[in-house]
Amino acid sequence: MIQCERVTFAYPQRPPVFEDFDWRAERGDAWAVIGPSGCGKSTLLSLLAGLRFPNQGRVCVDGEELKRPRPFTGLIIQDYGLLPWATVRQNAELGLHLRDFYGADGVHAPREARRAGAESATAWLERLGLSGLEDQYPSQLSGGQRQRTAIARTLALNPDLLLMDEPFSSLDAPTRDGLQALILDLWAEKNLTLVIVTHTIEEAAILGRKILLLKTPPNREAVIMENPWAGAPGYRDSSEYLALCRELRSRLEQA
Repeated sequence: MIQCERVTFAYPQRPPVFEDFDWRAERGDAWAVIGPSGCGKSTLLSLLAGLRFPNQGRVCVDGEELKRPRPFTGLIIQDYGLLPWATVRQNAELGLHLRDFYGADGVHAPREARRAGAESATAWLERLGLSGLEDQYPSQLSGGQRQRTAIARTLALNPDLLLMDEPFSSLDAPTRDGLQALILDLWAEKNLTLVIVTHTIEEAAILGRKILLLKTPPNREAVIMENPWAGAPGYRDSSEYLALCRELRSRLEQA
């Protein structure tokens, strides 16, 4: 699904963030990416989304080298990215309208008929518990409701790859726990490939079946930790979860 091949990336006039970096994610994987501040977590997500491009090497999704954002990649950012002057319904339908504008060109919008129009956005709003709020504006919503609107907007496009950049960092603990469970349910149901960037050890342990640990740049090696119990009932209270959190904390201190 995702393949980073000898990727080198540096911002202008700065040392490389990645240097000859190789990493691979299979279809249906659930990855959490964690590391110290400034290690390149969000940069990696931008590369996977086709918003930035390597100085050397290449990033491929489904065997195709990324030259632009692809139609079936969904990206959810930290501040939700909602239009403040648009209602919940209008925000949820935004991507569908953009696809209509470009037409099924295979570049900005898929050639395949994989959407059911506004009905799909409405269905996701209902599924995500936003029924009755369709005509509200983002300023009238709680943080969790805004995040659910952003998720609905993304899932209405029927993505196969879902990228999330610290999506729950500003939410209270109960709301965050509920949305984490929701994402795992959707990941399993839709057979998504999930890559979530987080700065929280506990969140990485809950959401990532595999955890990519980045270090102080330049990152040359993909340090991977397996976490096959992520999402299992009761995992948050298990000894395996606590042991993994301890190991992640120890590795981050050395990163």
